[in-house]
Amino acid sequence: MSDPGPAAGVRHVSLRSGVYADSVRLMQVSRDVGARDGVTAVLVAMATPLNVELAEGMGLAPEQVAAPDQLLIAVRAVDDDALAAAVAAVDAALAERERTRATADAQPARTVGAGLDDLGHDAGALAIVSVPGQYAALEAADAIAAGRSVLVFSDGVPVEQEVALKRAARAAGVLVMGPDCGTAIVSGVALGFANVVRPGPVGVVAASGTGAQQVSCLLDAAGVGVSHVIGVGGRDLSEAVGGLATLDALAALDADPATERVLVVSKPPAPSVAAEVARVSGELATPVRSAALSPETPDLTAAVEALLGDMGLDVPVWPSRPGPAEAASPGAVLKGLYSGGTLADEAMLLAGPVLGDVRSNTPLRPELDLGTDLSARGHLVVDFGDDALTVGRAHPMIDPTLRLEAIERLAASGEPAVLLLDVVLGYGADADPAAALVPALTAARARAHLPVVVALVGTEADPQGWSRQADALAAAGAAVFASNAAATRYALDLLGAAS
Repeated sequence: MSDPGPAAGVRHVSLRSGVYADSVRLMQVSRDVGARDGVTAVLVAMATPLNVELAEGMGLAPEQVAAPDQLLIAVRAVDDDALAAAVAAVDAALAERERTRATADAQPARTVGAGLDDLGHDAGALAIVSVPGQYAALEAADAIAAGRSVLVFSDGVPVEQEVALKRAARAAGVLVMGPDCGTAIVSGVALGFANVVRPGPVGVVAASGTGAQQVSCLLDAAGVGVSHVIGVGGRDLSEAVGGLATLDALAALDADPATERVLVVSKPPAPSVAAEVARVSGELATPVRSAALSPETPDLTAAVEALLGDMGLDVPVWPSRPGPAEAASPGAVLKGLYSGGTLADEAMLLAGPVLGDVRSNTPLRPELDLGTDLSARGHLVVDFGDDALTVGRAHPMIDPTLRLEAIERLAASGEPAVLLLDVVLGYGADADPAAALVPALTAARARAHLPVVVALVGTEADPQGWSRQADALAAAGAAVFASNAAATRYALDLLGAAS
Protein backbone atom coordinates (compact mmCIF):
# COMPACT_ATOMS: atom_id res chain seq x y z
CA MET A 1 0.00 0.00 0.00
CA SER A 2 1.11 3.59 -0.63
CA ASP A 3 -0.60 6.45 1.18
CA PRO A 4 0.15 9.55 3.18
CA GLY A 5 1.48 8.55 6.57
CA PRO A 6 1.13 10.25 9.93
CA ALA A 7 4.52 11.86 9.36
CA ALA A 8 5.47 13.92 6.33
CA GLY A 9 5.70 12.04 3.06
CA VAL A 10 4.20 8.83 1.70
CA ARG A 11 4.58 5.28 2.90
CA HIS A 12 4.51 1.65 1.83
CA VAL A 13 3.79 -1.15 4.30
CA SER A 14 3.36 -4.76 3.22
CA LEU A 15 3.62 -8.30 4.55
CA ARG A 16 4.94 -11.16 2.44
CA SER A 17 4.49 -14.84 3.18
CA GLY A 18 6.81 -17.63 2.12
CA VAL A 19 9.88 -15.38 2.24
CA TYR A 20 12.71 -15.78 4.76
CA ALA A 21 16.05 -14.03 5.08
CA ASP A 22 18.39 -13.93 8.04
CA SER A 23 18.25 -10.85 10.23
CA VAL A 24 21.75 -9.66 9.35
CA ARG A 25 20.91 -9.61 5.63
CA LEU A 26 17.63 -7.80 6.27
CA MET A 27 19.40 -5.21 8.42
CA GLN A 28 21.83 -4.59 5.55
CA VAL A 29 18.92 -4.15 3.14
CA SER A 30 17.27 -1.69 5.54
CA ARG A 31 20.47 0.31 5.89
CA ASP A 32 21.18 0.40 2.14
CA VAL A 33 17.65 1.44 1.21
CA GLY A 34 17.49 3.93 4.09
CA ALA A 35 20.56 5.70 2.68
CA ARG A 36 18.80 6.44 -0.63
CA ASP A 37 17.81 10.00 -1.48
CA GLY A 38 14.27 10.80 -0.42
CA VAL A 39 13.89 7.87 1.99
CA THR A 40 13.09 9.01 5.54
CA ALA A 41 12.42 5.67 7.28
CA VAL A 42 12.71 2.00 6.43
CA LEU A 43 12.33 -1.33 8.23
CA VAL A 44 12.74 -4.62 6.40
CA ALA A 45 12.49 -7.45 8.93
CA MET A 46 10.65 -10.60 9.87
CA ALA A 47 7.28 -9.63 11.35
CA THR A 48 7.99 -10.66 14.92
CA PRO A 49 6.05 -8.86 17.68
CA LEU A 50 9.12 -6.77 18.54
CA ASN A 51 9.66 -5.69 14.93
CA VAL A 52 5.97 -4.90 14.46
CA GLU A 53 6.14 -2.77 17.61
CA LEU A 54 9.16 -0.95 16.17
CA ALA A 55 7.23 -0.34 12.94
CA GLU A 56 4.32 1.05 14.96
CA GLY A 57 6.70 3.42 16.72
CA MET A 58 7.86 4.63 13.29
CA GLY A 59 4.27 5.20 12.17
CA LEU A 60 4.58 2.27 9.74
CA ALA A 61 2.37 -0.36 11.35
CA PRO A 62 0.87 -3.00 9.02
CA GLU A 63 -2.91 -2.92 8.67
CA GLN A 64 -3.18 -6.71 8.67
CA VAL A 65 -2.42 -9.02 11.57
CA ALA A 66 1.23 -10.01 11.14
CA ALA A 67 2.74 -13.46 11.67
CA PRO A 68 6.39 -13.96 12.71
CA ASP A 69 7.11 -16.03 9.58
CA GLN A 70 6.07 -13.15 7.30
CA LEU A 71 8.43 -10.52 5.92
CA LEU A 72 7.57 -6.94 6.86
CA ILE A 73 8.54 -4.20 4.40
CA ALA A 74 7.91 -0.70 5.70
CA VAL A 75 9.19 2.41 3.93
CA ARG A 76 8.49 6.15 4.20
CA ALA A 77 9.73 8.61 1.57
CA VAL A 78 9.29 12.26 0.67
CA ASP A 79 7.27 11.57 -2.50
CA ASP A 80 5.86 8.81 -4.68
CA ASP A 81 8.89 8.62 -6.97
CA ALA A 82 11.31 8.18 -4.08
CA LEU A 83 8.97 5.62 -2.49
CA ALA A 84 8.65 3.57 -5.68
CA ALA A 85 12.42 3.58 -6.16
CA ALA A 86 12.97 2.50 -2.56
CA VAL A 87 10.51 -0.40 -2.76
CA ALA A 88 12.09 -1.46 -6.05
CA ALA A 89 15.49 -1.41 -4.33
CA VAL A 90 14.16 -3.66 -1.57
CA ASP A 91 12.80 -6.08 -4.17
CA ALA A 92 16.07 -6.07 -6.07
CA ALA A 93 18.10 -6.74 -2.91
CA LEU A 94 15.86 -9.64 -1.91
CA ALA A 95 15.92 -11.05 -5.44
CA GLU A 96 19.72 -10.85 -5.51
CA ARG A 97 19.84 -13.01 -2.41
CA GLU A 98 17.77 -15.71 -4.17
CA ARG A 99 19.93 -15.90 -7.27
CA THR A 100 22.21 -18.89 -7.63
CA ARG A 101 25.28 -19.28 -9.75
CA ALA A 102 24.65 -22.97 -10.15
CA THR A 103 24.88 -24.36 -13.67
CA ALA A 104 22.72 -27.09 -15.09
CA ASP A 105 25.31 -29.73 -14.20
CA ALA A 106 26.40 -28.25 -10.84
CA GLN A 107 23.48 -27.79 -8.48
CA PRO A 108 24.17 -26.55 -4.95
CA ALA A 109 23.83 -28.96 -2.06
CA ARG A 110 20.42 -28.74 -0.41
CA THR A 111 21.31 -30.35 2.94
CA VAL A 112 24.21 -30.12 5.38
CA GLY A 113 24.94 -33.81 4.89
CA ALA A 114 25.11 -33.44 1.11
CA GLY A 115 27.43 -30.46 1.43
CA LEU A 116 29.75 -32.41 3.72
CA ASP A 117 29.69 -35.36 1.34
CA ASP A 118 30.90 -33.02 -1.40
CA LEU A 119 34.00 -32.33 0.71
CA GLY A 120 34.98 -35.98 0.61
CA HIS A 121 37.28 -37.14 3.38
CA ASP A 122 38.33 -33.74 4.70
CA ALA A 123 38.43 -34.67 8.39
CA GLY A 124 38.83 -31.05 9.40
CA ALA A 125 35.48 -30.03 7.92
CA LEU A 126 33.15 -28.47 10.45
CA ALA A 127 29.48 -27.73 9.86
CA ILE A 128 27.95 -24.40 10.92
CA VAL A 129 24.18 -24.25 11.33
CA SER A 130 22.52 -20.82 11.30
CA VAL A 131 18.85 -21.27 10.47
CA PRO A 132 15.66 -20.51 12.44
CA GLY A 133 15.75 -22.47 15.67
CA GLN A 134 12.90 -24.82 14.78
CA TYR A 135 14.94 -26.21 11.87
CA ALA A 136 18.40 -26.21 13.44
CA ALA A 137 18.31 -29.61 15.16
CA LEU A 138 17.54 -31.43 11.91
CA GLU A 139 20.47 -29.80 10.12
CA ALA A 140 22.82 -30.43 13.04
CA ALA A 141 21.75 -34.09 13.20
CA ASP A 142 22.58 -34.36 9.50
CA ALA A 143 26.14 -33.18 10.21
CA ILE A 144 26.56 -35.56 13.15
CA ALA A 145 25.36 -38.44 10.98
CA ALA A 146 28.07 -37.46 8.48
CA GLY A 147 30.65 -37.80 11.28
CA ARG A 148 31.41 -34.09 11.61
CA SER A 149 31.45 -31.69 14.52
CA VAL A 150 28.90 -28.90 14.25
CA LEU A 151 28.58 -25.34 15.52
CA VAL A 152 24.91 -24.42 16.03
CA PHE A 153 24.73 -20.63 15.89
CA SER A 154 20.91 -20.73 15.97
CA ASP A 155 19.02 -19.96 19.14
CA GLY A 156 15.47 -21.02 19.95
CA VAL A 157 16.29 -24.74 19.83
CA PRO A 158 14.21 -26.73 22.36
CA VAL A 159 16.34 -28.03 25.20
CA GLU A 160 15.28 -31.65 24.64
CA GLN A 161 16.60 -31.40 21.07
CA GLU A 162 19.87 -29.96 22.39
CA VAL A 163 20.29 -32.92 24.74
CA ALA A 164 19.53 -35.40 21.97
CA LEU A 165 22.06 -33.77 19.64
CA LYS A 166 24.81 -33.77 22.25
CA ARG A 167 24.20 -37.39 23.15
CA ALA A 168 24.31 -38.33 19.47
CA ALA A 169 27.54 -36.36 19.05
CA ARG A 170 29.15 -38.16 21.98
CA ALA A 171 28.21 -41.52 20.45
CA ALA A 172 29.68 -40.42 17.11
CA GLY A 173 32.88 -39.04 18.65
CA VAL A 174 32.27 -35.47 17.50
CA LEU A 175 31.40 -32.17 19.21
CA VAL A 176 28.25 -30.07 19.20
CA MET A 177 28.99 -26.40 19.89
CA GLY A 178 25.75 -24.70 20.83
CA PRO A 179 22.88 -24.18 20.27
CA ASP A 180 23.20 -20.43 20.58
CA CYS A 181 26.97 -20.68 20.21
CA GLY A 182 28.07 -17.25 19.07
CA THR A 183 31.84 -17.59 19.45
CA ALA A 184 34.45 -20.25 18.75
CA ILE A 185 38.05 -20.50 17.58
CA VAL A 186 39.04 -23.90 16.21
CA SER A 187 42.67 -24.47 15.26
CA GLY A 188 43.12 -20.74 14.72
CA VAL A 189 39.95 -20.31 12.65
CA ALA A 190 37.58 -17.75 14.16
CA LEU A 191 33.89 -18.61 13.98
CA GLY A 192 30.95 -16.34 14.80
CA PHE A 193 31.74 -13.31 16.95
CA ALA A 194 35.34 -14.23 17.66
CA ASN A 195 38.27 -11.86 18.02
CA VAL A 196 41.68 -11.83 16.37
CA VAL A 197 43.82 -13.30 19.14
CA ARG A 198 47.30 -14.80 19.03
CA PRO A 199 47.77 -18.57 19.16
CA GLY A 200 48.88 -19.91 22.51
CA PRO A 201 48.67 -22.67 25.09
CA VAL A 202 45.31 -21.92 26.73
CA GLY A 203 42.19 -23.80 25.69
CA VAL A 204 38.86 -22.17 26.55
CA VAL A 205 35.59 -24.02 27.07
CA ALA A 206 32.81 -21.47 27.10
CA ALA A 207 29.10 -21.65 27.88
CA SER A 208 29.19 -17.94 27.06
CA GLY A 209 29.97 -16.02 23.89
CA THR A 210 30.99 -12.63 25.24
CA GLY A 211 32.60 -14.30 28.25
CA ALA A 212 34.82 -16.25 25.85
CA GLN A 213 35.62 -13.03 24.02
CA GLN A 214 36.49 -11.23 27.25
CA VAL A 215 38.92 -13.87 28.51
CA SER A 216 40.53 -14.54 25.13
CA CYS A 217 41.10 -10.80 24.57
CA LEU A 218 42.61 -10.38 28.04
CA LEU A 219 44.88 -13.36 27.41
CA ASP A 220 45.96 -11.74 24.15
CA ALA A 221 46.64 -8.46 25.96
CA ALA A 222 48.79 -10.40 28.43
CA GLY A 223 50.89 -11.81 25.57
CA VAL A 224 49.50 -15.31 25.99
CA GLY A 225 47.05 -16.78 23.49
CA VAL A 226 44.57 -19.57 22.87
CA SER A 227 44.81 -22.98 21.26
CA HIS A 228 41.05 -23.32 20.81
CA VAL A 229 37.90 -21.65 22.08
CA ILE A 230 35.13 -24.24 22.18
CA GLY A 231 31.70 -22.71 22.69
CA VAL A 232 29.17 -25.13 24.13
CA GLY A 233 26.01 -22.98 24.31
CA GLY A 234 24.61 -21.01 27.19
CA ARG A 235 22.45 -23.85 28.54
CA ASP A 236 25.11 -26.55 28.59
CA LEU A 237 25.87 -26.19 32.30
CA SER A 238 22.19 -26.16 33.23
CA GLU A 239 20.57 -29.03 35.10
CA ALA A 240 18.62 -29.94 31.96
CA VAL A 241 21.67 -30.44 29.73
CA GLY A 242 24.12 -31.59 32.39
CA GLY A 243 27.33 -30.25 30.86
CA LEU A 244 27.35 -32.80 28.04
CA ALA A 245 29.33 -30.65 25.60
CA THR A 246 31.55 -29.17 28.32
CA LEU A 247 32.73 -32.62 29.39
CA ASP A 248 33.35 -33.64 25.77
CA ALA A 249 35.25 -30.40 25.10
CA LEU A 250 37.42 -30.93 28.19
CA ALA A 251 38.31 -34.42 26.97
CA ALA A 252 39.16 -33.05 23.51
CA LEU A 253 41.41 -30.31 24.89
CA ASP A 254 43.07 -32.75 27.29
CA ALA A 255 44.06 -34.84 24.26
CA ASP A 256 45.32 -31.80 22.31
CA PRO A 257 49.13 -31.41 22.51
CA ALA A 258 48.86 -27.66 21.81
CA THR A 259 46.76 -27.08 24.94
CA GLU A 260 48.66 -26.73 28.23
CA ARG A 261 45.98 -25.05 30.35
CA VAL A 262 42.17 -24.94 30.20
CA LEU A 263 39.81 -22.19 31.34
CA VAL A 264 36.08 -22.95 31.70
CA VAL A 265 33.91 -19.85 31.29
CA SER A 266 30.20 -19.61 32.01
CA LYS A 267 27.35 -17.72 33.57
CA PRO A 268 26.31 -19.12 36.97
CA PRO A 269 26.07 -22.92 36.41
CA ALA A 270 23.77 -25.42 38.10
CA PRO A 271 25.59 -26.47 41.30
CA SER A 272 25.36 -30.20 40.59
CA VAL A 273 26.70 -29.73 37.06
CA ALA A 274 29.51 -27.49 38.28
CA ALA A 275 30.46 -30.18 40.78
CA GLU A 276 30.59 -32.85 38.08
CA VAL A 277 32.71 -30.63 35.80
CA ALA A 278 35.08 -30.00 38.71
CA ARG A 279 35.32 -33.73 39.43
CA VAL A 280 36.12 -34.61 35.83
CA SER A 281 38.54 -31.68 35.53
CA GLY A 282 40.50 -32.98 38.48
CA GLU A 283 41.07 -36.28 36.69
CA LEU A 284 42.56 -34.73 33.54
CA ALA A 285 46.25 -34.43 32.80
CA THR A 286 45.78 -30.81 31.69
CA PRO A 287 45.22 -28.30 34.53
CA VAL A 288 41.74 -26.76 34.45
CA ARG A 289 40.70 -23.47 36.09
CA SER A 290 37.10 -22.35 36.44
CA ALA A 291 35.93 -18.92 35.39
CA ALA A 292 32.28 -19.64 36.15
CA LEU A 293 30.49 -16.57 37.40
CA SER A 294 28.74 -16.77 40.77
CA PRO A 295 28.18 -14.54 43.80
CA GLU A 296 31.38 -16.00 45.25
CA THR A 297 33.44 -15.67 42.03
CA PRO A 298 31.93 -12.77 40.06
CA ASP A 299 34.90 -11.60 38.02
CA LEU A 300 36.24 -12.96 34.70
CA THR A 301 39.25 -10.65 34.83
CA ALA A 302 40.26 -12.07 38.21
CA ALA A 303 40.01 -15.59 36.78
CA VAL A 304 42.36 -14.66 33.92
CA GLU A 305 44.77 -13.05 36.38
CA ALA A 306 44.74 -16.21 38.50
CA LEU A 307 45.45 -18.30 35.40
CA LEU A 308 48.41 -16.08 34.54
CA GLY A 309 49.66 -16.65 38.09
CA ASP A 310 49.30 -20.42 37.58
CA MET A 311 51.53 -20.04 34.52
CA GLY A 312 54.15 -18.01 36.39
CA LEU A 313 53.38 -14.86 34.38
CA ASP A 314 52.97 -11.28 35.54
CA VAL A 315 49.57 -9.62 35.31
CA PRO A 316 49.79 -6.65 32.94
CA VAL A 317 48.13 -3.28 33.32
CA TRP A 318 44.96 -3.83 31.32
CA PRO A 319 44.38 -1.25 28.55
CA SER A 320 42.13 1.67 29.44
CA ARG A 321 41.27 5.27 28.66
CA PRO A 322 40.14 6.58 32.09
CA GLY A 323 38.36 9.56 30.63
CA PRO A 324 37.49 12.85 32.35
CA ALA A 325 37.27 12.95 36.14
CA GLU A 326 33.56 13.63 36.66
CA ALA A 327 31.29 12.70 39.53
CA ALA A 328 27.76 11.49 39.09
CA SER A 329 24.87 13.73 40.10
CA PRO A 330 23.49 13.26 43.62
CA GLY A 331 21.08 10.35 43.78
CA ALA A 332 22.40 8.84 40.55
CA VAL A 333 21.66 5.20 39.72
CA LEU A 334 23.39 2.60 37.55
CA LYS A 335 22.02 2.07 34.06
CA GLY A 336 23.80 -0.81 32.34
CA LEU A 337 22.89 -1.29 28.68
CA TYR A 338 24.65 -4.41 27.44
CA SER A 339 24.91 -6.43 24.24
CA GLY A 340 26.63 -9.39 25.98
CA GLY A 341 24.64 -11.51 28.41
CA THR A 342 27.59 -12.78 30.41
CA LEU A 343 29.05 -9.32 30.70
CA ALA A 344 25.67 -8.08 31.92
CA ASP A 345 25.58 -10.86 34.52
CA GLU A 346 29.11 -10.00 35.64
CA ALA A 347 28.13 -6.34 36.06
CA MET A 348 25.11 -7.29 38.17
CA LEU A 349 27.12 -9.68 40.32
CA LEU A 350 29.63 -6.92 41.04
CA ALA A 351 27.06 -4.17 41.50
CA GLY A 352 24.52 -6.02 43.64
CA PRO A 353 26.56 -6.18 46.85
CA VAL A 354 27.33 -2.45 46.54
CA LEU A 355 24.04 -1.03 45.30
CA GLY A 356 21.44 -3.54 46.42
CA ASP A 357 18.75 -4.76 44.02
CA VAL A 358 19.50 -4.37 40.30
CA ARG A 359 16.57 -5.01 37.98
CA SER A 360 17.04 -6.68 34.59
CA ASN A 361 15.35 -8.53 31.75
CA THR A 362 17.79 -11.33 32.66
CA PRO A 363 17.75 -10.91 36.45
CA LEU A 364 19.87 -12.71 38.99
CA ARG A 365 16.67 -13.29 41.02
CA PRO A 366 13.17 -13.72 39.53
CA GLU A 367 11.62 -10.94 41.60
CA LEU A 368 13.96 -8.43 39.90
CA ASP A 369 12.60 -9.14 36.40
CA LEU A 370 11.86 -6.05 34.32
CA GLY A 371 9.31 -7.89 32.21
CA THR A 372 8.68 -6.70 28.67
CA ASP A 373 9.22 -3.06 29.60
CA LEU A 374 12.98 -2.60 29.42
CA SER A 375 13.01 0.66 31.36
CA ALA A 376 12.38 1.44 35.02
CA ARG A 377 13.63 3.89 37.58
CA GLY A 378 16.44 2.79 39.83
CA HIS A 379 19.39 0.52 39.19
CA LEU A 380 19.01 -1.70 36.15
CA VAL A 381 21.04 -3.72 33.64
CA VAL A 382 19.50 -4.65 30.29
CA ASP A 383 20.84 -7.45 28.10
CA PHE A 384 19.87 -6.48 24.55
CA GLY A 385 21.37 -9.75 23.31
CA ASP A 386 18.79 -11.85 25.15
CA ASP A 387 17.03 -14.35 22.86
CA ALA A 388 13.68 -12.63 23.38
CA LEU A 389 15.06 -9.44 21.81
CA THR A 390 16.89 -11.03 18.86
CA VAL A 391 14.02 -12.98 17.26
CA GLY A 392 13.88 -11.66 13.71
CA ARG A 393 16.54 -9.05 14.47
CA ALA A 394 20.29 -8.92 14.16
CA HIS A 395 22.26 -9.24 17.40
CA PRO A 396 22.96 -5.87 19.07
CA MET A 397 26.67 -6.35 18.41
CA ILE A 398 25.66 -5.84 14.76
CA ASP A 399 22.55 -3.67 15.00
CA PRO A 400 22.67 -1.11 17.85
CA THR A 401 19.22 0.36 17.19
CA LEU A 402 17.46 -0.76 20.38
CA ARG A 403 20.33 0.32 22.61
CA LEU A 404 20.66 3.70 20.91
CA GLU A 405 16.95 4.28 21.52
CA ALA A 406 17.41 3.32 25.18
CA ILE A 407 20.25 5.86 25.55
CA GLU A 408 18.03 8.57 24.10
CA ARG A 409 15.18 7.64 26.47
CA LEU A 410 17.53 7.69 29.46
CA ALA A 411 18.79 11.18 28.62
CA ALA A 412 15.22 12.41 28.16
CA SER A 413 14.00 10.89 31.43
CA GLY A 414 15.88 13.30 33.65
CA GLU A 415 16.81 10.51 36.05
CA PRO A 416 20.40 11.06 37.29
CA ALA A 417 22.51 8.08 36.30
CA VAL A 418 25.85 6.61 35.36
CA LEU A 419 25.64 4.84 32.01
CA LEU A 420 27.58 1.55 31.74
CA LEU A 421 27.95 -0.06 28.30
CA ASP A 422 29.81 -2.88 26.63
CA VAL A 423 31.18 -2.60 23.09
CA VAL A 424 32.35 -5.91 21.65
CA LEU A 425 34.68 -5.97 18.66
CA GLY A 426 35.78 -8.79 16.38
CA TYR A 427 34.63 -10.70 13.35
CA GLY A 428 30.93 -10.39 12.60
CA ALA A 429 30.42 -7.36 14.86
CA ASP A 430 29.65 -3.83 13.71
CA ALA A 431 32.51 -2.64 11.52
CA ASP A 432 32.71 0.67 13.40
CA PRO A 433 30.55 0.68 16.55
CA ALA A 434 31.87 4.06 17.70
CA ALA A 435 30.48 5.68 14.53
CA ALA A 436 26.90 5.14 15.75
CA LEU A 437 27.56 5.28 19.49
CA VAL A 438 29.56 8.53 19.66
CA PRO A 439 26.77 10.76 18.24
CA ALA A 440 24.26 9.12 20.61
CA LEU A 441 26.52 9.62 23.62
CA THR A 442 27.34 13.19 22.61
CA ALA A 443 23.65 14.05 22.30
CA ALA A 444 22.81 12.35 25.59
CA ARG A 445 25.60 14.10 27.48
CA ALA A 446 24.53 17.45 26.02
CA ARG A 447 20.98 16.88 27.22
CA ALA A 448 21.77 15.47 30.68
CA HIS A 449 24.76 15.14 32.98
CA LEU A 450 25.49 11.51 32.19
CA PRO A 451 28.90 10.00 32.97
CA VAL A 452 29.56 7.14 30.54
CA VAL A 453 31.72 4.07 31.19
CA VAL A 454 32.47 1.56 28.44
CA ALA A 455 33.81 -1.99 28.62
CA LEU A 456 35.52 -2.34 25.24
CA VAL A 457 36.17 -6.01 24.50
CA GLY A 458 38.57 -6.63 21.65
CA THR A 459 42.17 -6.59 20.45
CA GLU A 460 44.36 -4.29 18.42
CA ALA A 461 44.31 -6.84 15.59
CA ASP A 462 40.51 -6.87 15.36
CA PRO A 463 39.10 -5.29 12.19
CA GLN A 464 37.78 -2.37 14.26
CA GLY A 465 41.04 -1.91 16.23
CA TRP A 466 40.82 -1.58 20.03
CA SER A 467 42.73 1.69 20.25
CA ARG A 468 40.86 3.32 17.37
CA GLN A 469 37.53 2.58 19.01
CA ALA A 470 38.79 3.50 22.49
CA ASP A 471 40.11 6.84 21.30
CA ALA A 472 36.84 7.72 19.57
CA LEU A 473 34.77 6.79 22.62
CA ALA A 474 37.11 8.62 24.98
CA ALA A 475 36.90 11.73 22.80
CA ALA A 476 33.12 11.61 23.33
CA GLY A 477 33.69 11.73 27.09
CA ALA A 478 33.52 8.03 27.95
CA ALA A 479 35.87 6.22 30.30
CA VAL A 480 36.98 3.07 28.48
CA PHE A 481 38.30 -0.21 29.92
CA ALA A 482 39.38 -3.49 28.32
CA SER A 483 38.07 -5.30 31.42
CA ASN A 484 34.33 -5.34 32.03
CA ALA A 485 35.00 -5.86 35.74
CA ALA A 486 37.21 -2.75 35.82
CA ALA A 487 34.57 -0.75 33.94
CA THR A 488 31.86 -1.83 36.37
CA ARG A 489 33.96 -0.96 39.40
CA TYR A 490 34.77 2.46 37.91
CA ALA A 491 31.04 3.11 37.43
CA LEU A 492 30.39 2.04 41.01
CA ASP A 493 33.13 4.40 42.20
CA LEU A 494 31.40 7.27 40.37
CA LEU A 495 28.13 6.38 42.07
CA GLY A 496 29.83 6.09 45.44
CA ALA A 497 31.33 9.54 45.07
CA ALA A 498 27.84 10.90 44.50
CA SER A 499 26.21 9.25 47.49
